[in-house]
Amino acid sequence: MDTFVESYDFEEITMIPFCTSSSSGIGRSGKILEENAESGKWLDGKRFGGNVSENDLREWISSL
Repeated sequence: MDTFVESYDFEEITMIPFCTSSSSGIGRSGKILEENAESGKWLDGKRFGGNVSENDLREWISSL
């Protein structure tokens, strides 16, 4: 992911990092990606459990 964000132009793009995991959190991953990207608007990310439902994802997206 670091290599991707370093080489892509995110100007005028809003990025919202998210991940799924059964145990570990998202930590500073979103902030690190933002620092490496050096462009775009980056919002706080969110970690979902491995069994997240489509409805839960849709509700989160709607709340943004």
